[in-house]
Order: sequence, then structure tokens, then C-alpha cells
Amino acid sequence: MSLKYEGTIRVGGKLLDLSRPVVMGIVNVTPDSFYADSREQTELEIARRAVEIAEEGGAVIDVGGCSTRPGFVAPPVEEEMARLRSGLTAVRRACPDMPVSVDTFRPEVAKMCVEEFGACIINDVTEGGLSLAPERAADDVPEMFQMVARLRVPYILTSVQSDMRMMLMAFAREVQQLHALGVADVILDPGFGFGKTLEQNYAVLSVMERLQMLRLPVLAGMSRKSMITRVLGNTAADALNGTTALNTMALMKGASVLRVHDVRQAVECVELYMQLLPQP
Repeated sequence: MSLKYEGTIRVGGKLLDLSRPVVMGIVNVTPDSFYADSREQTELEIARRAVEIAEEGGAVIDVGGCSTRPGFVAPPVEEEMARLRSGLTAVRRACPDMPVSVDTFRPEVAKMCVEEFGACIINDVTEGGLSLAPERAADDVPEMFQMVARLRVPYILTSVQSDMRMMLMAFAREVQQLHALGVADVILDPGFGFGKTLEQNYAVLSVMERLQMLRLPVLAGMSRKSMITRVLGNTAADALNGTTALNTMALMKGASVLRVHDVRQAVECVELYMQLLPQP
């Protein structure tokens, strides 16, 4: 079984080649994201951050208007929309040709971002709302799945399952639902930090290559998270080295996308990882 996805996804009318891993740079237009240095408030700050991501080699800008840190309280939908309108306006002005992903679990917010600002990927960390409604029946089709199908954009499906066996079972069912609705491009995110203990995060990472059996690209998002800081006894501000180490492991386990705060360092991880592969 190959540990590397060899396909493409359609992003904003163009094909994004994931046979070579890419880096997604984070832009948080929130006042409460867990990593304080990633909080961007003014349009000038947001624009500068977007340009930085592009200049450092990022392939996608991921904009979020609602923190999903542990214990988060979601703002009213109108507030999330207002944050994203401001943030996406700044990003689009600064980097009009960069693909933009939106980090949201609300279907109505996804609709606004795609239709008003041309966002071309929806990044949903709730597994289609499962973490918000754990009593949901397995055969229920989430509202977010239906919305993404109508919007015809790629969807990042993030697992909130605690182990790889449950994750694979849920992903297989959910991907089937998405494909049946007409969602052509699905990216799998094992969901480090979502619904998992510290030990479970590392257990999932240790066997992450098993996700390749679903033949879909995999995103790894571990940047400066507590799975690093709790082991090393430091803070998010000091977790760049740990992030780089885990990003390298994720690439060797088959990640096609690295979602990070520190784009240049992640791009360097990809460059060095590619040297391990047979050269054409």
C-alpha cells in the first residue's frame, strides 16, 4: 500500500496536485484562538499574514472566524459571519489568486463564504456536526454534507473518533454519503486534538498510514497543539520545534496537506521529505 496520495483535487476551477504534499497556512480572525500569536484582528494584519503565507510557499490559506480550542464557546453565527467577511475581504485583496479554505462547522457560514467571497474549500472540524450532536444516527445525512454538495467545493472531513478502527469505519460511511450527494473531492483529517486523549492522538498518528486504504488525500493539523506542549512541558509559543518533528512524521505516514501556523518551516519539511522519494 502506497503511503503517498498521487491524485489531484479541483480547487477554484483549477487542479491542485497533491502528489507532492502542500502546506495550508492558518489565518485566525478570532480573539481567542489557542495560539495567541496567530490571532489576526485588523484588516491590515490579516492582509500581511496572507501575503506571508503566499511568500513562504503556502498553497492554501485557511481562514477561521470561530476558535475550536478545547472548551470553546462558539460566537453567534452573525458574529462569525462578520469576522469572516472582514477577514476574507482582506485576504482576497492581498492575495486574489490564492485558494482559500474556510474553517467553519456552520452550513450557513460555509454558504456565505463560498457565494460571497469565492472560498473554494470547507474545513469542518466537527465531522459533519457529529461532535455537536453525538446522538446522531449513523444513516442521517448531515446538513453540512448537503450544503457542501450544493456548493460543489472540496470538503475537509475531520474525525472526532478516538481510535483508528472507529475512524476508518466512520470515514468509510461518511465518504460514501458525500460521494452519493455528488461531493467529488474529500480530504480526510484524523482530527488530532478532537475527541482524543493525549495517548489516543499518538496512537492514531502511529498508524495514520492506514487511512490510505480509503484512497483519499489526508490532512494533518498538529501545529503547536497540546499534544506537543503536554509532552514537552512547554507552551504553544515554544512548540515550533515539536510541530516540525510531528509534521515530518505525518509526511512519512502519508499526509498530503500540512495545516500550520509556521508555513516556511513546514515547506522545508516537505522539501526534505521529497528527497527520500525516488526521483524521476
